[in-house]
Amino acid sequence: MVEIGAVNATGTWRLADVSLGDFLDGCGAEVDVLLAGVRSACAFDSTTMSIAWDLGWLRPHDVTAASLLLWSGGLTGVPAELESPAVVRHMCRVGADLQLTSLLHASVTAAVTARTEAKRGARALAAVLTAACALSGGPRPSDVLRLWRVAHLVHVLRPGSDASDAGRSAFRAYEHVLTATFGD
Repeated sequence: MVEIGAVNATGTWRLADVSLGDFLDGCGAEVDVLLAGVRSACAFDSTTMSIAWDLGWLRPHDVTAASLLLWSGGLTGVPAELESPAVVRHMCRVGADLQLTSLLHASVTAAVTARTEAKRGARALAAVLTAACALSGGPRPSDVLRLWRVAHLVHVLRPGSDASDAGRSAFRAYEHVLTATFGD
């Protein structure tokens, strides 16, 4: 989301215009909210939370078309003009949808696994999702919630899923609080 957000923030979708360092300097508050909310809702310890820093995602680095292709799930294929602004813009939009939806699903799953009470956990994750959407320059939290429902939640709640009854109830509780927060 940070790389996508840095590219979106340029408004040109030209990779030569991207400064991840400048972008990170300007959005430290959103990163802090995101990390604090994930840590709280998912009951992660300091070692787990250091992974984002250790992997370098939150340090200045070059943003490449190859990384945007990865974040966007390769939806565009590998066009001859991979770095053209139109292709980069498309990869950023698709990547934001995919990455934000995956973040929400992974966070809810971790919070349910940690047995974080749904009202408290979902409120923390609502702040995470709001910060992540702001960072990415992508969709609104309500859009991500809708995408999550159809891409992930239906699989957890379907009759043949491996989820326990308690797990299904917990996912439903999270969905209820998130819907109350962001609307249908």
